[in-house]
Amino acid sequence: MAFREFDAVALSRRSLLRSGAYLATGSALASVPLGRAALAHHVTDAWPNVAAAANGYVSSGKVPNVLVTFGWRDEIPHIVGGGKIAFGNDTAAGLDTLYRVYSMTKPITGMAAMMCIEDGLIGLDQPVSEIIPAFGEMQVLKDPQGSLEDTVPAERAITIRHLLTHTAGIGYDIITKGPLLQAYRDNGLNGGQASRFPIPGFPQVESAPGLAEWTERLAALPLVAQPGTQWSYSYSIDVIGRVIEVASGMAIDEFLQKRMFGPCGMDSTYFAVPESEVSRLTDNYGILGEMTLPLDKGTSSIFLDEPPVLWGGSGLVCSPRDYDRFLNMLLGYGQIDGNRVMKEETVRLGVSNLLPDGIDTSHAWLGGQGFGAGGRSVNGSYGWGGAAGTLSSVDFSIGLRSTLFTQYMPSDSLPMRDEFLTALAKDLSQYGG
Repeated sequence: MAFREFDAVALSRRSLLRSGAYLATGSALASVPLGRAALAHHVTDAWPNVAAAANGYVSSGKVPNVLVTFGWRDEIPHIVGGGKIAFGNDTAAGLDTLYRVYSMTKPITGMAAMMCIEDGLIGLDQPVSEIIPAFGEMQVLKDPQGSLEDTVPAERAITIRHLLTHTAGIGYDIITKGPLLQAYRDNGLNGGQASRFPIPGFPQVESAPGLAEWTERLAALPLVAQPGTQWSYSYSIDVIGRVIEVASGMAIDEFLQKRMFGPCGMDSTYFAVPESEVSRLTDNYGILGEMTLPLDKGTSSIFLDEPPVLWGGSGLVCSPRDYDRFLNMLLGYGQIDGNRVMKEETVRLGVSNLLPDGIDTSHAWLGGQGFGAGGRSVNGSYGWGGAAGTLSSVDFSIGLRSTLFTQYMPSDSLPMRDEFLTALAKDLSQYGG
C-alpha cells in the first residue's frame, strides 16, 4: 500500500499549526515554580489535565494507548498516560513499545545530513547536482496541476538547504494533484507505507526498487515550484537520505546505525522490525467516522518486511525511549551520557531557522514560522509530528524535551492534539504559566 498519510487532510494547515502550538507551549514552563522537581517525582500529579486527557482517550475506547513523555536535560523520560499496545491485547504500552513515527523520521534524517556537513562531505548551500547529477537540469511546471509538458527551466540549482527545508520545489504524493501525481504513481514514487492490505480510496503503487532508483525517477520529473522560492512539504528529506548515501558511501540505514542510533543508545529504532521484537509493536488504526478499524496490525505489519525504499522522510519505527534519547542528544547540543555524537555548533545550526532568504511561510502550513533541518524551528524549539498522531519537541530555552505517542490515522480524525494543548495550558495555569 502506498503511504498517503490518508491524503492531505492528515497534514492540513490546521493540524500543522497545532503542532506548532505544541512546540511553543513548553516555554511557559519557565515560570513553573519547582517545575523540575515536580516533573521528576510526580509526573501525573504535576500534569493532571494532560493525564486526564490521555487516559480519557484510552478509557473511552477511542484508541488503545496515548503516551506522553517529558524530560529535563539529563533526566530519564517520565510518562503520562498509557494503555495497551492494541485493542484486545493485554500488553501495556510504555517507553519500550514500538510506534510507527512516520514523518518524525524527518528530524533524524535532517540531523544525519548535518553530520555530513560537519564531516565536510557536503555543504549546506552546495548544489545537489554535484552529488546526484540527475538533479542538474530541472524543469518546473508552469501550473503545479497542469501538463507535464508545460514547463520552464529551473532558475537556480537545488541545494542541500532547499532539501532540508522543503524549499526545493519537489512535490509529495500526499499533497500533489493532477498529472504529476499520476506520474509519481506510474513511476513508483510513494512517500512510505501504511499497510500490506488495500485501503479503499487509495491506489496501490508498486514502489521503485530501492532509494537510488527511486531518486533517479524523481529527478526525471518536473518540480512544482522554482527552487528556493516557497515552502512546500515534499519528498525532499527522502532525497536527503540518498544524498547521505552517496556522500558517505554507506546506505542510509547503515549510516544512521553507525553515527546516530549506536552512539545515542537507540537500540529500538528500525526500518524493518525484527521478528524478535514483534511483541512490542503497536497496532495502527484507521479512524473512519465513529469507527476505529485495524489498519496495520503489529503481528502482521508491513513494517516487519524489508521496505522497498529506505524512506528518510517516513520510514522508521521507534520506541518512545529511543526518540527521547534522540531529543536528549539534541538538548545536550550533540552530547548524551558524556558521549559526543555531534558538534555543538552543528546542532545549533541544524535546529535554527534554515529557510532561504525571502521565503514567506505566513500563508503556508508553517504559519509564518521557521524550519530547520527536517523540523519546525520556532521560539527556541525544534521538532515535528507524524501521520499516526505522534509529536515531538525539544525546547532549548528551558531544557525540556517532550513527545506524544499514539497510533491512528488520519491524525486530524480525532481532536487529540487540540485537547492535549488545552490540557497542557490548564496544567500550566495552576503555576501561573
